[in-house]
Amino acid sequence: MNNPQRQYYLNSLGLINALGSGKSTVANHLFAGATSGMVALEGYIPNTTTTLGQVDEPLPQIPQALAKHNSRNNQLLLSACQQIESEIEAMRDKYGASRIGVVLGSSTSGIGEGEQAIFAEANGEPIPEPYHYQQQEMGDPALFLRAYYGLKNVAYTVSVACSSSTKALASAQRLLDHGICDAVIVGGVDSLCRLTVNGFHSLESVSTSLCMPFSKNRCGINIGEAAAVFILSSEAGPIRLCGVGESSDAHHMSAPDPTGQGAMRAMQMALEQADLTPEAIDYLNLHGTATKLNDNMEGLAVSTLFGDQLACSSTKALVGHTLGAAGATELAFCWLTLSSYNTQGLLPPHIFDGEYDSAIPPLNLVARGVQCAQPRYAMSNSFAFGGNNVSVVIGRA
Repeated sequence: MNNPQRQYYLNSLGLINALGSGKSTVANHLFAGATSGMVALEGYIPNTTTTLGQVDEPLPQIPQALAKHNSRNNQLLLSACQQIESEIEAMRDKYGASRIGVVLGSSTSGIGEGEQAIFAEANGEPIPEPYHYQQQEMGDPALFLRAYYGLKNVAYTVSVACSSSTKALASAQRLLDHGICDAVIVGGVDSLCRLTVNGFHSLESVSTSLCMPFSKNRCGINIGEAAAVFILSSEAGPIRLCGVGESSDAHHMSAPDPTGQGAMRAMQMALEQADLTPEAIDYLNLHGTATKLNDNMEGLAVSTLFGDQLACSSTKALVGHTLGAAGATELAFCWLTLSSYNTQGLLPPHIFDGEYDSAIPPLNLVARGVQCAQPRYAMSNSFAFGGNNVSVVIGRA
């Protein structure tokens, strides 16, 4: 739990995903419900065109001195961090390099570069010269960022599938609680690669067309790539981290507990830490993967705890399921909803075919153009394989 004497704030946000790069661009496309970043691509699944959330932005180059960290994953991460570089440097100047930590979530790291090396070798070709095994080590994103900014404190990557970057936030909170750090660069990053897409395809969980969370016609996820990073510290700012709830129901290796008890417990714990009742939440970003089992479970859990009045939406039809980056990316959408970047007081819309699954308890899914006058508190859900559940509440300070 938060130290009762201290409050923590998410004062800086850098992000890049299928909606674009930077807070203003992403906010404009988010509240408009833009799906233009979801594109049909070949080459990921053999003989199949797959709809994926691809970043179509120029990415920064990794410095030659850090060539062993050169991966698309780290380029995405660096793109997000460069948006808040002045704030990172100000924190380093204020607290010192030995007092700033890095905690990230990822499920891919540089696996894409590893794939290229394997394909080259299998075809009797030389392994690409830039390839280095460290590119694909799961801990590499955090180690890269620490090296890039010359930091001297802890740096590690959490990899627990779809809740990785919200688990990273919980870990960052604990680093502050215990006085190990004065500030933490925290977030998540994942990049598209064939291993991930084919892995979910083998589970029969991938939709070749745009995903439709909570629709009776839903048939699976769209995978996406993204990076989102915050600076978490006790320095007062406009957006406060109010509560984090974590549960692990360990129901099944890949299927959620159909009763939703673990998911509901994570939401309850986040509310308890925030000292809020369910009625205080103005908007909920659903995990909403558009798989049969997840949507059934989450709909039941949300309905049981909040009823059918809370405004909620899944934003995965806008950016795809960004896996290890999903928690941070969707918390960033909540951050934008509460911030001054939301100039019209809009809520992120829920994009699907409008045919709600009657087998799921009714939810108040946000349509395009729905406004909420000065929303104060938002919650984001992240539910992962193995029943690893995290919910986060943030609020206007």
